[in-house]
Amino acid sequence: METARTTLPENAYSKLKPGESYAPVVPAGANVPEFTKRSLWLGLAMSALFSAAAAFLGLKAGQVFEAAIPIAIIAVGIGVVLPRRSTLLENVIIQSIGAASGLVVAGSIFTLPALFILGLDVNLIKLFLVALLGGTLGILFLVPLRRYFVSEMHGEFPFPEATATTEVLIAGESGGNQAKVLGAAAAIGGAFDFVIIHFEGWAEVFTSRSVPFLAGLADRVKIVFRLDVLSSILGLGYIIGMKYSAIICAGSFLSWFLLVPLVGHFGAHLAVAIPPVSDGTLIGGMSAEDIFRNYVRHIGIGAIAAAGIMGILRSWRVIAKAFAMGFTELFRRRNRSVAPVAAARTDRDLRMGLVMGGILATALAAWLFFRFGVLSSLPGATKLSLIALAVVIVISFLFTTVAARAIATVGTNPVSGMTLMTLILTSVFLVEAGLSGKAGMLAALLIGGVVCTALSMAGGLITDLKIGYWLGATPAVQERSKFLGTIVAAATVGAVILLLNQAYGFVPSAAHPAEGVFAAPQANAMAAVIKTLMSNEPVPWLLYGVGAFIAMTMQMIGVPSLAFALGMYIPLELNVPLVVGGLIAHLVQKSAKGDEKLAHARGTRGTLIASGFIAGGALMGVVAAVLKIANFWTGVRVGSGLLGNGSGAGAEILALVMYVALATYMYFDARRGQV
Repeated sequence: METARTTLPENAYSKLKPGESYAPVVPAGANVPEFTKRSLWLGLAMSALFSAAAAFLGLKAGQVFEAAIPIAIIAVGIGVVLPRRSTLLENVIIQSIGAASGLVVAGSIFTLPALFILGLDVNLIKLFLVALLGGTLGILFLVPLRRYFVSEMHGEFPFPEATATTEVLIAGESGGNQAKVLGAAAAIGGAFDFVIIHFEGWAEVFTSRSVPFLAGLADRVKIVFRLDVLSSILGLGYIIGMKYSAIICAGSFLSWFLLVPLVGHFGAHLAVAIPPVSDGTLIGGMSAEDIFRNYVRHIGIGAIAAAGIMGILRSWRVIAKAFAMGFTELFRRRNRSVAPVAAARTDRDLRMGLVMGGILATALAAWLFFRFGVLSSLPGATKLSLIALAVVIVISFLFTTVAARAIATVGTNPVSGMTLMTLILTSVFLVEAGLSGKAGMLAALLIGGVVCTALSMAGGLITDLKIGYWLGATPAVQERSKFLGTIVAAATVGAVILLLNQAYGFVPSAAHPAEGVFAAPQANAMAAVIKTLMSNEPVPWLLYGVGAFIAMTMQMIGVPSLAFALGMYIPLELNVPLVVGGLIAHLVQKSAKGDEKLAHARGTRGTLIASGFIAGGALMGVVAAVLKIANFWTGVRVGSGLLGNGSGAGAEILALVMYVALATYMYFDARRGQV
């Protein structure tokens, strides 16, 4: 029975001795409700909600939060208060379906916004199909590798995210209390951000221009400090932690406090416009924000591209080994000379014939999509669509093992670097086949979107399957459930991307002022690479080269180059809150004064508060976008009315005061955690 054990076995995280086996929390012979109406509908609801939240925050701040842990907490909390308590395995399925949200989002926002950035033809059906095809391939390619990564290599890989999620699910009754903390934080964070975004209660961004003696500094030497006060970004910084948030913010400080003033100083003496600016504007007439957008941002793009490529090169040995493992495992399972023994429930995958048939069916669907939905009007469409299909299938399969191994080892999927390599290879192949220009950009980005989503899904699914292995879920049920979560997440993400582009935009335009445009840093980097390879427009190679040099320098001195490069590209106001959140996390840990158990309890409570800020704030951001498009806009500008003279300085001062109050609440509430 399920109640036979309420804690993980002692050998859950250790290597098995010769002859030793692992017995999950729910035994293989137990008959415990798993895939039920409750787990289905709650999982689908979590998939839709967290897809919208993750897409909003990922496109605004360039960071996608992991949805698995908050969803697990909510699942346990809801299960405790319902008339029939949810079983452990029902919660596993809810988490598995819901966690498809972050995986599809991570795959989609790296590439699909680039379609809007480049002004290409796009619609909801294309966005949905790219995410759905990629997610489906990721699941199917990962299934044959489950036993190797999850069972045969038990204890070899740490699985950090799977470990944390499993601990939440196994916590049982305490999870219900955790859900209350998360729910309260979501309400506070959601209300805080909604007042800012929809009612304009105070400014979203505090700048040093609101302080009189610092305003002159911004005008004379192009140094300006900016801070976004949204609760969702503060929570994101807490989860990222002090180390990486500081590295990201250091990249921003380099861009805004060194590179922008340097460009402004030397450019002030030039009487001609310097490319890539094409409208004749002189650097001397630009603000710090203009200089960043027109020049320094390109340095950040070069740094991101170089960091991604270096990540692939550093992992070449791992990639080669992963390729070999993938082929060996697939063919070993297909070529057994003896009839297979019936597998135990906890070791039962989808049938191999069904998996192979699914791969063939998905490949056919992908070919039809490229042939008739993307390339139909071009000469040689059949040949080009076959090239597109070959790139998708080969790279998705080969890099699936890389993604799974990366997640199992460090909990981080290097999907951006692998997608960048995919875009470069795809562009080269398509140009050689005679396809370039906007049609080539469209095809390359859609191919990259499928591959990126496949790799993201594969990495996330291996986490789910390890959770199921520890707790005693049925792998085949988890795998089938993931398809359902992927469908909902793909539809939600496509709709949210269209919505946010219409409401805020990804590039400055008459309808979307530069101040409100979403950063979408990874998609901008992808767009820059594609534009370079597919068109004859002038490319700021010098600026890209400077960025690449900075990234290589960071790598040589031991600084994570991709995190630093993202900081260089993402606007300063979105990075400063990360280091504030990371600092709060650090101070919360230190407040325990060396008591490890107390530090863990306080850190966990802080993580719940941060997750609530993220979920509540991001979801209300999506709601505000819907209301904006519907012209249901009732901004009252309370900040300027109370403290300012119409210039906005009062709204910014009020924003800083409210932000300090929110951060103070976060710190002291996190300290309430008890052993």
